[in-house]
Amino acid sequence: MLDIQKTCYFLTPDFLASNGQGMAVTDPATLEEVGIRASVTPDEIETVLDKVNRAQSAWKGVDAKTRAKILHTLANRIDAADFTECAILMSREMGKPYPEAIGEIANCAPIFRYYAEMARDDAGKVAGTTQAGSLQFAKYEPLGVSVHIMPFNFPILLMCWTVAASLAAGNGCVIKPAEATTLSTLAFMEMFADLPAGLVACLPGGADVGKALVASRKTHAVAFTGSVAAGQAVAAAAAAGMKPSVIEAGGSDPMIITAHAPIEVAAAGAVTGAFHMSGQVCTSTERLYVVDGVHDAFVAAFKAETLRLRIGNGLDKSEIGPLVSKAARDKVERLVADAEAKGATVVCGGRIPPEHNVGWFYEPTILTGCTADMDILHQECFGPVAAIVRVPDFDAAVAGANASEFGLGASVFTTSLEEAHEAHERLEAGMVWINNPMIDNDALPFGGWKNSGLGRELGRMGLDTFRRSKMVILDHKPVRQDWWYPYPDDWFLDAGGRKIS
Repeated sequence: MLDIQKTCYFLTPDFLASNGQGMAVTDPATLEEVGIRASVTPDEIETVLDKVNRAQSAWKGVDAKTRAKILHTLANRIDAADFTECAILMSREMGKPYPEAIGEIANCAPIFRYYAEMARDDAGKVAGTTQAGSLQFAKYEPLGVSVHIMPFNFPILLMCWTVAASLAAGNGCVIKPAEATTLSTLAFMEMFADLPAGLVACLPGGADVGKALVASRKTHAVAFTGSVAAGQAVAAAAAAGMKPSVIEAGGSDPMIITAHAPIEVAAAGAVTGAFHMSGQVCTSTERLYVVDGVHDAFVAAFKAETLRLRIGNGLDKSEIGPLVSKAARDKVERLVADAEAKGATVVCGGRIPPEHNVGWFYEPTILTGCTADMDILHQECFGPVAAIVRVPDFDAAVAGANASEFGLGASVFTTSLEEAHEAHERLEAGMVWINNPMIDNDALPFGGWKNSGLGRELGRMGLDTFRRSKMVILDHKPVRQDWWYPYPDDWFLDAGGRKIS
């Protein structure tokens, strides 16, 4: 059993022991105990929030150049660190294959560099003046202390996305890690040791800790990634306190395979889109709309690519690890059973792998003959299942893709420039990928439409989430303006509409 500060929370620069109840962390591949995580107490929450607020009051006064230098130092520390043990721990906590765990952490340094320079460069706007002798501009100021409620699937990378933006804007940060990935998150927290003491804190626990942080008058902004229901609750609670929030609430992403799709490339892309991290990605491909003329060829190629995938422990040579929990696998089994009962055909998978009957494994699954009455087309599966709908043409594919309460991302495979442009214009999603699914860019906004979320992470919009604007009007030569009180008599009219002399 790994013992990484197992009953502690992190307040820069020291680990502090929590008096909260310890809970076992179980490896979803072996069901063995990995360690113990703490759940902080209400008194500990208050103590930490006081410390972060005090640290933030000094941090907001640090000039932009110095703040950027500190964030670059943080990025250098990440680049130089050996995250082998942290990645192993993440894999043991939630089942992610080791290459994906170590790759996730390796992608964290650039976001701190990006926001270090973005915040230094983009400090406001000077506007064309409305009157002579006046300097009129907008400036940005931090909100205070931001709360970051994290998911289990990308516990460190997604945390860094919003923490980097918040720190660059001048805020302090309090992180509530996912229960399933508390230990690996705590292990990463050492990267913040060069920041001012108390500026970043990690408070482990369940939903009660998240609710307390969102409701507290000592926090001033919220970043959340999770389910639609939880996201709606967090957004409502934040709004009750007039706190800005960015909510990423998952999706059921469609992929369109057009008549002009490169079949072999599309099949390989669909395997990655649907089965990356066992389908436990918010932007996983869950619904595929395949044009009739290429349907059978695509399904055959998709099946062949899928059967190449290896199932196993995330620390073995495998692409498909376990689902994070029994509840997660139960949901997948229920949705597949519902689809089969309503006429879907299982092309491959659709079962617990016989050689992996310990842990929460499920074979990568392709379903054909899917129809609109099946639950799998309307709920987020969050597992290794691809539901294929045969459609007559491109227009029907777009209509099917848009027939969802979700709108996070959407993918298209085509060699037609016309279809490519039609797709990004017509698809109702916050992100559209053409011939290359699931890519993100630090400089571009990440987020969804409809029930998939509010606000944006990354890019300029991701920075604006954690700062507020202030308009300033500065007249450098004070003079009495002609529109000030009292008004001249000839500005008034009598009851007949005539000027009063």
